[in-house]
Amino acid sequence: MPREISFFDAYIPTVLLLAVLAAVLAMAADRLLVRLGFYELTWHPALFRVSLFVCLAALLGLFVYR
Repeated sequence: MPREISFFDAYIPTVLLLAVLAAVLAMAADRLLVRLGFYELTWHPALFRVSLFVCLAALLGLFVYR
């Protein structure tokens, strides 16, 4: 995959698009975990949400740039 993608003559880093995709996936996973009552078991729900986003973004980055 290229390092930059041309979008209406503006170059956008691929990592930015991966971060947006990771945010969407994290929001979907967050809604599922809220419905399952998972956050009652966690010590710090906000910290878990941030770490979920970071892990998803890192996995997507590793998948694309391997």
